[in-house]
Amino acid sequence: MERLTELASPLRDIAKTGGPVVVILMAVAVLALAVALYKTWQFRAAAVGRHRALSEAVSAWEQGDRASAQAALGRSKSYLAPVVEMAMTTPDAGQARLQAEAELRFAKLERGFRLLDSVAQLAPLLGLFGTVLGMIEAFRAMQDAGAQVDPSILAGGIWVALLTTAVGLVVAMPTALVLSWLEQRMEHERVIADKAILTVLHPGHSPRAAASEAAHG
Repeated sequence: MERLTELASPLRDIAKTGGPVVVILMAVAVLALAVALYKTWQFRAAAVGRHRALSEAVSAWEQGDRASAQAALGRSKSYLAPVVEMAMTTPDAGQARLQAEAELRFAKLERGFRLLDSVAQLAPLLGLFGTVLGMIEAFRAMQDAGAQVDPSILAGGIWVALLTTAVGLVVAMPTALVLSWLEQRMEHERVIADKAILTVLHPGHSPRAAASEAAHG
């Protein structure tokens, strides 16, 4: 408990010095962190990026080994497995329908991206707004001092004002990096989904596939 108090003490000092804008930025930072942690858990639960069994199923299907494809697909924990299964069992569904099913799953994984994007864009602006307010207050204090102007008044006001910009950048930069990482992963997921759907709907005519088709023909 004492350790937490020690860690929270600098944050309280920054919030007290920076004023309401810094407090708002801290609250936004906590929200962005919560969303980032939730997305990380959600990606892990959906097996994003872990498509080994799914790839084996698609490869077996392309070679004409339907039984092995179904067995491998049954082992897959990927969120794309139902889409690939639909492609295998209902080929009449068509590519557009299957891609739409995949997009529904992508949409669930991309929830929260807009919020992270808003934080990354607005946090620096909010910090700049706090800086402008701080500079106005600093110059007002100089005006009130009249002829007895102390340079330390202006210097102190400026560094306090710039503090909000620094906090805004500290919030925005990690958020932008996390969002970029998440978006890159989703782009890769779309490539995997498109390839799997097209491969299942239009399997290659390998010798093994041709032999299997002849045997079942």
